[in-house]
Amino acid sequence: MKGNIYFASDHHLGAPDLETSLVRERLFVKWLDEIKPEATALFILGDLFDVWYEYKHVVPKGYVRVLGKLAELADAGIPIHYFVGNHDMWMIDYLEKEIGAKVYFHPKVMELGTKRFFIGHGDGLGPKDKGYKRMKKVFRNPFFQWLYRWLHPDLGIPLARYLSLKNKLISGSEDRNYDGPDREWLAQYAKRKLQSEHYDYFVFGHRHLPLEISLNDKSNYINLGDWITHYTYGVFDGKTLSLKHWKSADD
Repeated sequence: MKGNIYFASDHHLGAPDLETSLVRERLFVKWLDEIKPEATALFILGDLFDVWYEYKHVVPKGYVRVLGKLAELADAGIPIHYFVGNHDMWMIDYLEKEIGAKVYFHPKVMELGTKRFFIGHGDGLGPKDKGYKRMKKVFRNPFFQWLYRWLHPDLGIPLARYLSLKNKLISGSEDRNYDGPDREWLAQYAKRKLQSEHYDYFVFGHRHLPLEISLNDKSNYINLGDWITHYTYGVFDGKTLSLKHWKSADD
């Protein structure tokens, strides 16, 4: 495999406010420029936006820099794979139509190079997130989505943004503590999956913590961290997936 496959997640553009978010958006665009010559694919594992509620003919304002850059990469022949997270689960087909991204609403098994990957945002997996799991069933229910779209976008999008910032069941901010590999709930989920099938890598976001945990001699769990405080990402060279910190974010 020539080139590298890149993974990033949890940018939460738009939070805590547009001015602060714009700084991080520009940094992410700069990173996309840097990886473009070597990238053979880009995986975004959810929550690129802190809120993304998509109406049939309306999407949230802003994000033109990052959307334009993603379109540029896609036009250059770099496949973009987008796994929706708990903040952008209301996506429909805008990214698919406008930039040609492949959008996934559930975790997916993929063969990359010679390795087998289990990839997803990570929300609602494992023994925790019970309240969110119930809430997600409501949020993803087509009937409730149809009802919500009857709200004018000038009401619906600000309301979604307010809930995203204030409601911990949506934000998942209470889960950003690390209590060791034996209590890492996504690692527990991955270990259970390994009881029935082999995967070389489990790659998730959602936790906002950069983590590399060995599950056994042949399998590893990688959490990508975030682009709010850590500026971490994954790079797969065809043999090994490594977690990296983008030092340019410190400049």
